Amino acid sequence: MNWNSERLARVIRVAQGKQPAEMVLRRCRLVNVLTGKVEEADLAIQDGIFVGWGPYEGEKVLDLEGKYVCPGFIDGHIHLESSLLSPAQFCAAAVPWGTSAVVADPHEIANVLGLDGIRYFLEAAEGLPLDIYFNLPSCVPATHIETSGAQLRAADLHSLLPHPRLLGLAEMMNFPGVLLAVPEVLDKLILFQDRGMDGHAPQLAGLGLNAYLATGVGSDHECTVLEEAREKLGKGMAIMIREGSQSKDLAALLPLVDGSTWPRCMLVSDDRHPDHLARDGHMNVSVNLAMELGMDPVRAIALATWTPARHFGLTRRGAVAPGYQADFSVSPTLNPWKPERVFKKGAEVARNGKLTDFSGFSRTATVPPSPMRISRLEAADLEVAAEPGLLRVIAVREGTLLTGEMRVPPRIVDGKAVADTDRDILKLVVFNRYIPDRPPSAAFVHGIGLKKGAVATSVAHDSHNVIAAGAGDEDIVHVVSALREAGGGMAIGEAGSPVEILPLPVAGLMSDQPLEFVVDRLKSLKHRAGKWGCSLNDPFMALSFLALPVIPSLKLTDLGLVDVNAFSFVPLFKTD
Repeated sequence: MNWNSERLARVIRVAQGKQPAEMVLRRCRLVNVLTGKVEEADLAIQDGIFVGWGPYEGEKVLDLEGKYVCPGFIDGHIHLESSLLSPAQFCAAAVPWGTSAVVADPHEIANVLGLDGIRYFLEAAEGLPLDIYFNLPSCVPATHIETSGAQLRAADLHSLLPHPRLLGLAEMMNFPGVLLAVPEVLDKLILFQDRGMDGHAPQLAGLGLNAYLATGVGSDHECTVLEEAREKLGKGMAIMIREGSQSKDLAALLPLVDGSTWPRCMLVSDDRHPDHLARDGHMNVSVNLAMELGMDPVRAIALATWTPARHFGLTRRGAVAPGYQADFSVSPTLNPWKPERVFKKGAEVARNGKLTDFSGFSRTATVPPSPMRISRLEAADLEVAAEPGLLRVIAVREGTLLTGEMRVPPRIVDGKAVADTDRDILKLVVFNRYIPDRPPSAAFVHGIGLKKGAVATSVAHDSHNVIAAGAGDEDIVHVVSALREAGGGMAIGEAGSPVEILPLPVAGLMSDQPLEFVVDRLKSLKHRAGKWGCSLNDPFMALSFLALPVIPSLKLTDLGLVDVNAFSFVPLFKTD
């Protein structure tokens, strides 16, 4: 907000009641995250900020008739790409649920497009009724055991730092690289010593955790069990309690939050899938679940407003108090929180689930071309020669990014290990989409449940090569061919029939269409997968994490099968 002496003097006069405020909210129930109480008050707003509560007169008076007012929600860690929406479309989807700001990690688009992807986000986020801040991605590429579309060194990140919406370093996923003191990793940590640095260290404990934290990393959103979170909190980390579409940790971690620890805890989403965003909302989901599980309502709201604002140094945000930016939502009930009206800098921007005006910021930022250079796309490229021993199979589990490892006798046809739908074992293939003429890598997966056809997606964390799973090699080739022609997206089909696709033209990660289009198309894809036997609620999102070699225990990248715990490649067949 641009301040000058005239504006500041006007705010001072209004705050003292010497002239009418631009807006007065009558008969509010103020959710005061600073006191932990709900207070009845009349609120005055001037020049986009709250100037106080008391007997104010206003040029515009809004009688809220006893409804509740709380600060705008702040998501302290999200990957916008997980919504499959461009920044403008994400704004249109999230703001009506009470969200006023997010701290995004552009890790996904940066792994595809490098600096051009981050610049696209910065441009596309301008002028929205949602403050989108960014932490710069720490791991592009995420690891040395996969191929991404870009490489960002500390010097590359430094070139972006003057931008006012860049806060610090995003999740340092390569914690093994930290512990090994890899020079390229240390360069990034050194660059951000005077800024915030987010962590990502699932199951790291003891002396290894000490070493990780000694570098200055200050938060973690990967805790899945209470003991892990308590150790990390006790050693100085802010704990981001994740309740997203893929990982749901709030119930397990709720006992962590008490009268002493709550200022260093916050609610985050990490990933919010489009159908969940449309049906349930954004940060209101976590807040309401925390209340349902027994957390005091005001404290639950504080963990989505006050604590993330303090952690990220977002001054004058996260509370309803004099001098704070007038970002807030109005709900008829405290528990659950159901936003009816949403305000940004004192202006109403959403009502009853819709933005009041989308026309002013629907311009399109320049979108770099999406790489899709897959050239090795024949069924013969996918063949797996049978070898002695048991077959390692990735085991998918609903509701978690963690995978298991199964060892089973392979089904062998003509000397080749093939999918076995009777045992729910599908062929899993990753195609390098950045470098032509690279052979795909193949493995096997259990837990998806398809009885025929194949599913594929260009959303494949973290490098976002194309990943596919199917009952037959011809099915996989057919679906991936269609996906390549579309420039990326999510697809399902079988050999010899049309392929159904959700196009994602923005880096193969996001659509430029409204939420409703994306949700309808995704719903149709998932419905077909269900008809074909899929046992997962969302096979495409589950598939997208099977190439992620920083979450235990077994994953497949474009370079081969990875034992994440050992951080090394392993053969498909195990003989001992």
